Amino acid sequence: MSKKSKRPVITGTLSKHKRGFGFVITEDDESDIYIAGRSMGGAMDGDIVAVDLIPEALWGSSREGIIVKVLERKTTEVVGTFQKSKKFGFVVPEGKKGGEDLFVRKADFGKAQNGDKVVAVITKYPDKKNNAEGKITEIISRRDEPGGDIKALLRSEGLNDRFPSRVNAEAKAVSKAGVTEKDIAGRRDLRDKTIITIDGADSKDFDDAVSVDILPNGNYLLGVHIADVTHYVKDESELDQEALKRGNSVYLIDQVVPMLPKRLSNGICSLNPDEDRLTLSVDMEISPNGDVVGHDIYEAVIHSKARMVYTDVSDMLEHGDKELIEQYRDIYDDILKMDELAKILRKKRETRGSLDFDFDEAYISLDEQGIPHSIDIAERRTANKLIEEFMLLANQTVAERFYWMEVPFVYRIHEAPAPEKMQEFKSFLNGFGLTFKGSAENVHPKTLSKILEDVKGKSYENVINTVMLRAMQKAYYGIDCQGHFGLALKYYCHFTSPIRRYPDLMIHRIIKASLHGQLNEKTMKRFRRKAVYAADQSSQTERHAIALEREVEKMKKAEYMSYHIGEEFDGVISSVTGFGIYVELENTIEGMIRLDSLWDDYYVHVPDKYCVIGERTGKKYMLGQKVRIGVDGVSIDSREIDFVFAE
Repeated sequence: MSKKSKRPVITGTLSKHKRGFGFVITEDDESDIYIAGRSMGGAMDGDIVAVDLIPEALWGSSREGIIVKVLERKTTEVVGTFQKSKKFGFVVPEGKKGGEDLFVRKADFGKAQNGDKVVAVITKYPDKKNNAEGKITEIISRRDEPGGDIKALLRSEGLNDRFPSRVNAEAKAVSKAGVTEKDIAGRRDLRDKTIITIDGADSKDFDDAVSVDILPNGNYLLGVHIADVTHYVKDESELDQEALKRGNSVYLIDQVVPMLPKRLSNGICSLNPDEDRLTLSVDMEISPNGDVVGHDIYEAVIHSKARMVYTDVSDMLEHGDKELIEQYRDIYDDILKMDELAKILRKKRETRGSLDFDFDEAYISLDEQGIPHSIDIAERRTANKLIEEFMLLANQTVAERFYWMEVPFVYRIHEAPAPEKMQEFKSFLNGFGLTFKGSAENVHPKTLSKILEDVKGKSYENVINTVMLRAMQKAYYGIDCQGHFGLALKYYCHFTSPIRRYPDLMIHRIIKASLHGQLNEKTMKRFRRKAVYAADQSSQTERHAIALEREVEKMKKAEYMSYHIGEEFDGVISSVTGFGIYVELENTIEGMIRLDSLWDDYYVHVPDKYCVIGERTGKKYMLGQKVRIGVDGVSIDSREIDFVFAE
């Protein structure tokens, strides 16, 4: 047997870096296999490949190998920017990860012009010497067309704001008649009740409305009225299958990839003002100290009295804006009752130990050409928090009710942080002179909530928030009720957004089956099977959506800073690594000062102190430190912003 045959051939998935090298991820418990650019063997990112390990003596920090065969091609098309010359062209792949340019012969240009965002089908896969070849089949946007960069990124990630024709046809059919007397029959009629929606100024799909009354016994009656989407989206219909596939709506600054067609999401399912709409409602009787002493879940028809926006409601509650109060005098007393109740609920939640990460989030404004002209801190004001409290309570109430009914359900789960992560966080806090009471093995949310309260308003508040959040587990969907650590709750689900989240749609269907006495053994078995799949699918699509939202935000932040090269800004050191110092500006934009750009000394990274220290001068740059920086350079393609110290 030859020496070569003794070395194991291993299969795995190739994750390729835009610089040419990559790693093959295997299913064994060992490290990923490093593949040098010269050893790719014509493989592309995502391909299933066979790898021949090179002798162990030649390895670096991990296993290394050579791709000997591509077992399965995963890429069939490339989305990117077309670079055209007279006789041939290239499609430069979209996204931070990128990939190899795709060669296009002149006969395969189609109607594409230089700079267009295009889709090209691969006609010939790469080999050891030549690039892949392709044919342009679709023009996503013309050069410099507003929003073309985001559209191309969406397309490269397999997302599409257009729906299959059969789905559109079904949406048109189910919404054509509007709300009829037949639809209303058997529902609780709340059309005379003061029910309103409160959303952002740019919102077009309103899936939740609220009402508050004071009962004769002095208790509050909070009504949370959610669009009855399942009345239109039937189980296993074309609409339902497409919604499950998408899992959720994706919001990317000024563009939306909806879970449901706009005919539904912005039309018949949206709780538009002055229109009859079908809802699945939950009434909660709440004592003056914030305890839910009773609840009722039922199907209803409502007629929203007003489409309110967060800023207007906040201006009335925070500043007593007389003009707005007069404009909404018919519902102002209701708004005051809502504010009163929301404050009670918030105080109770804080007492419970619920974590409230008060992060500064970016609000990116684009001009008509899709260019970012301002990046500010998104406002989270009184009205935003009011609606948040009401939705949290509705989600909690519904989850607890159906947990005790012992029926199939989809819960929102947030597990307690891993002890080792908490121990690291405990050590991290010591560097700021902060104490962490209790054991890292059994930390209570209240302990972490107290830390967030202690650092509020400090220069390092965002840093503490960020590091704590990174120590947390990621929330996900599941069929077992395991509680929500961050909210300090035993029971929690997502019930309030069926227009944009599939888990909400799924549990609406279960709730309605329960209300109609349809939860027999056969139905329960079917719901349980689908709930397992829906929970897993929605967890995956949510992670994908969050990653894409961050990618677009980074892209637009880099583009914005490309217009400010040479300018100076104040910031706070947000992270320290062995190769650079990250600084976050007041508007949430983050850039890096490379250690090799610091000319005054040689700086050494001290991980356990979260700082770098100059060997000669002893000068220190540490987490949370305020600094002034200059913008040195920007790469929009790689989403990188380079800073230098202004001094």
